Amino acid sequence: MAPNPESTKQQLIAAAETLFAERGIEGVSLREINSAAGQKNSTALQYHFVDRRGLVRAVLAKHTPDVDVARHAMLDEYQRAGRDDLRELAAALVGPSAAKLADHDGGRAYLQVNAQVLNRPELRFDEARSNLSDSVHRWRQIVGPLLPDVAVRRLHHRFTAIRVSSTELARRASGTPRRDDLLFTSHLVDLVAALLAAPVSEETAALLRARG
Repeated sequence: MAPNPESTKQQLIAAAETLFAERGIEGVSLREINSAAGQKNSTALQYHFVDRRGLVRAVLAKHTPDVDVARHAMLDEYQRAGRDDLRELAAALVGPSAAKLADHDGGRAYLQVNAQVLNRPELRFDEARSNLSDSVHRWRQIVGPLLPDVAVRRLHHRFTAIRVSSTELARRASGTPRRDDLLFTSHLVDLVAALLAAPVSEETAALLRARG
């Protein structure tokens, strides 16, 4: 009986997200992923995803739609309410991703892979932004007007908030599942809201002026 192409793809994605989370995106070979997925055809991975980059994109694409739907719903409600509230916007950033802590179909691995992508040191700022999902781009547009111009254009508070959120969620996901995820998530929302609201000190402003 011929192998089911879609089943093969999902097996490869499941193996990749687990190994990428455990050992890092660059810490596992494509051959190992192919083997972990039970594929005897050594070219199966390249056939479906071409290369490592394509496989990483597939891992993210498996989970991003769920997160996007939930975040868009929260942003819709926020805009309907018609009030400025940085904590609500922080919750819209953190909450939908944090729900993946309870997703037994690779959700915790996804959080770790997503953080690795956003924190790759070799990526330029513009390249890193291109990896953000549709709902995160919308979140950035909504939160921008609530921040000082210097925090948006020069200090990148929004992207720092995204990175802090993804890093903390990945750290949580890498550990043993715990019962207090709601407490963890609420506290992370507090921290992200505080980061967004953090004033620019005179020292930082002076250093920015000196840099030009």
